[in-house]
Amino acid sequence: MIRTRLSALIAAVTAAGLLAACSGGTNAAGGSSSTTLTLASVDQGSIEGVVKAFEKANPGVDVRFTTSGADQYQQQIRTKFASGTGPDVMSVWPGNGNPAATYVLAKPGYLLDLSDRPWAAKLPDAVKTVSQYQGKTYNAVFGLNGIGAVYNEAALDKAGLTAPGTWSQLLDFCKDATAKGTPAFALGIQDNWVTQLVLYALVATTVYGPDPDFDKKMQAGQATFEKSPWTTAMAKYQQMDRSGCFQKNPLGTSYEASQELAATGKTLGIIQGNWVIALLKGKNPSGKFTIKALPATDTPSQFLMPAAAGAGYGVNAKAKHKDLALKFVDFVMSPEGMNLFVKKQGGLPALSDTGFTPDPSLAELSTFLNGGRTVPFMDQLWPNPKVQQTMLSGLQEIFSAQSTPGKVLKAMDADYMSGS
Repeated sequence: MIRTRLSALIAAVTAAGLLAACSGGTNAAGGSSSTTLTLASVDQGSIEGVVKAFEKANPGVDVRFTTSGADQYQQQIRTKFASGTGPDVMSVWPGNGNPAATYVLAKPGYLLDLSDRPWAAKLPDAVKTVSQYQGKTYNAVFGLNGIGAVYNEAALDKAGLTAPGTWSQLLDFCKDATAKGTPAFALGIQDNWVTQLVLYALVATTVYGPDPDFDKKMQAGQATFEKSPWTTAMAKYQQMDRSGCFQKNPLGTSYEASQELAATGKTLGIIQGNWVIALLKGKNPSGKFTIKALPATDTPSQFLMPAAAGAGYGVNAKAKHKDLALKFVDFVMSPEGMNLFVKKQGGLPALSDTGFTPDPSLAELSTFLNGGRTVPFMDQLWPNPKVQQTMLSGLQEIFSAQSTPGKVLKAMDADYMSGS
């Protein structure tokens, strides 16, 4: 997770991972036959179209799927595997950043080796790094994502404001937006995975700008969170809150509710992954939304954006319908399946030969990607999921005045040093 080049960027990652608060699927699992596939996904709003296209391409096949939010999903998936009730196919994050990440699920043997699939060898080397465990591919990563400030263009026009281009302008922007009665950004940290996104957007520039090799130093024991510019990023996050950059009561606002605020112009935007754009358009089809780098300093030429491989799909090593499961992940990685996903999510395909034309809302993200001005999502190559979980809960505690950045970063260091 150390270089600003596209290959390194893709390599590390989350999500933001980090994807989508969801509800029960529209085709809930139940029943089974040789033509029934069970699927658990966090891709609400995009998995539906892919499933429909897959069923159309395979007459007689019935995909029984459920969707759930990232927090709920990560809590439940390992329990399902351990109890033998796991679905045939399921969402899997790249790398090692959370309980449903590639390394974490592949290590105990929960995932099927996908190395012989026709698309596996085509993955860029950096994507392979976080899609593999011990040299074998376990994750069908179909898209690339970035984190930044997503603006509601109509809301900006109505407020008579423009997107800020520097840190100083950002603080003024937040104050001006508040004065006009429309907070700058919606923040839904009732869902704890959302807490990391603003921080990651700030860390990209403040930490990796001056020190591209920060992760290598962490891995070598030559750096820590507590004694690094992570403290600067934390302080800026708090300063944004004090400057009125967010709506009232972020801790009482869910991810779903934050989308509604940004989509309807009750805030001027939202700091999120590019995947939120499709969700905002779903709530406001006539709206125009654009993602830009979140300013972290007063030197725009030094800005970096977090960007990396997004969540993909793995196959249960004990899938009841293995052949059908493999056919589904192959469809996900086909030009048709991949383009369906990234078009709906507002992302970019993991493979370059799909003929995909990016949405204009991603112009700045594409520029940063092509210009080597990105860093991976910070969590995916951390040695264990505990580091991220400590950070997420700690950020909520900071917002509720129950903890401090120093305490959270120190706890993250302790988890990091405990290893895998």
